[in-house]
Amino acid sequence: MKFNKINLSFLILVCAIAVIYALPNLFERLQFQKTSSYLPGKIVNLGLDLKGGSYLLLQAEMGIVLEEKIVSMMSDLRKTLRKKKIRYKNLKEFNKSIIFSIRNKSNNKLTLDTLKKYSEDFVISYENNIFKLRFSEKGLDKIVQTTMQQAIEIVRRRIDESGTKEPLIQRQGKDRILVQLPGVDDPERIKRLLGKTAKLTFRFTHPKILSSDLNVNSNVPPGYILLKDQKIKDKLYLIQKKVMISGESLTDARPGFDQDGNSAVMFTLTTSGGKKFGKITGKNIGKAFAIILDGKVISAPIIQGQIYSNGQITGNFSLQEANDLALVLRAGALPVPLSILEERSVGPGLGSDSIESGKFASIMAIIGVIIFMVISYGVFGIFANIALIMNMTLIIAILSIIQATLTLPGIAGIVLTIGMAVDANVLIFERIREEFKLRKNKLDAVDEGFKKAVSTIVDANLTTFIAAFALFIFGSGPIKGFSVTLMIGLITSMYTAIVLTKFLTLQYVKYKS
Repeated sequence: MKFNKINLSFLILVCAIAVIYALPNLFERLQFQKTSSYLPGKIVNLGLDLKGGSYLLLQAEMGIVLEEKIVSMMSDLRKTLRKKKIRYKNLKEFNKSIIFSIRNKSNNKLTLDTLKKYSEDFVISYENNIFKLRFSEKGLDKIVQTTMQQAIEIVRRRIDESGTKEPLIQRQGKDRILVQLPGVDDPERIKRLLGKTAKLTFRFTHPKILSSDLNVNSNVPPGYILLKDQKIKDKLYLIQKKVMISGESLTDARPGFDQDGNSAVMFTLTTSGGKKFGKITGKNIGKAFAIILDGKVISAPIIQGQIYSNGQITGNFSLQEANDLALVLRAGALPVPLSILEERSVGPGLGSDSIESGKFASIMAIIGVIIFMVISYGVFGIFANIALIMNMTLIIAILSIIQATLTLPGIAGIVLTIGMAVDANVLIFERIREEFKLRKNKLDAVDEGFKKAVSTIVDANLTTFIAAFALFIFGSGPIKGFSVTLMIGLITSMYTAIVLTKFLTLQYVKYKS
């Protein structure tokens, strides 16, 4: 029945921290930024439905990834068969599978033994001297999981570097990525950033045929391909298939300016990449090489001198284009092309309306609860209302500390918490009323009332918390936003009802006694 110095100090500390971390939200909303800058913590992040912004649903084109895996697998298989001195023929891709036959049937067992190392990701079959490898379910699932994890990480890096605050990026379904960008006023730029796979390669151009001499009907020599210019649609280049240096050797890329003052991208290669680049450029001074991004030629400069780890990419860029190219190169290449499956925009006006509606609902709920508690329980009702206000302060403080994103369903969770917060106080006060009728000593009545009510309060809140936690684990989007605020509200309401209300009630009863 007594609050010792440790318990009282802890209660005061919790309440003080809650007020300090919740205050920046008030000052920031009232635009007293100078005052809020002296306070710790940040304000609660507002979700897309409150702040406005862009919603993008991206589709990963997994078919392209599987094709690349098959091409890579065929190259590896050729090396393996040659190493084992197994003569083969007609090795090709057919219906997302690899098929080939061997020239000497006596090597069938050796071939099957050789192919065992691929059995983890492929189903291997053999019939009429023809071997077939197709992706197993486990292999397909591993490729999808790895690709999607990498894609989400690259998307996150690109969006973070673009300066967008608190984006929501999460996987949806098997091969989709959900991106919500609160407060974004230029969604087209974000779409351009995410639309680039950013596979950068350096390759030599054909030594004799110039780009101006080419057209779609030109004869392409073996080992070369025709690629379009990134900006001039009709301009073609004859590019060597062999990659000189790939973007995987890139360690950094920054926007800058060339000698003529035009926008360019300055890049830095790894140590091994720099050595290789220096060796290749040193032997090919005077030759043209192409800088290729996502299958299109950015520029095809002449090698003027030996280039090691540092170089520059030019291509008539605007300053914004140079910034964006440097950004996507820094973030890394996407392992899979992403297409925009769905796009929605939420205007800040709609978000403001939602905020005002949420404020109105919260204020009306608080006023209604305060009036009811004062009428029903008098002075004890005032204590319950103080606990309710502190409960709201704790919720806002915790949301600020963990930097959770508050959405419209999250506001619904807070409004629900307001109504549920006084349930514990109602149980406690009703118990105390019953004990007052049975006991002469008011302190004993208060003590017994709290003891009998606490177990019921814990049980009721625990079952609700389990349900909210299940919503958080298995739900997504709006459901998670609702469950987070509800779980926080349950914890804070139990603390304020059981500890703060008890402290205030005891002080009052002692004073009256």
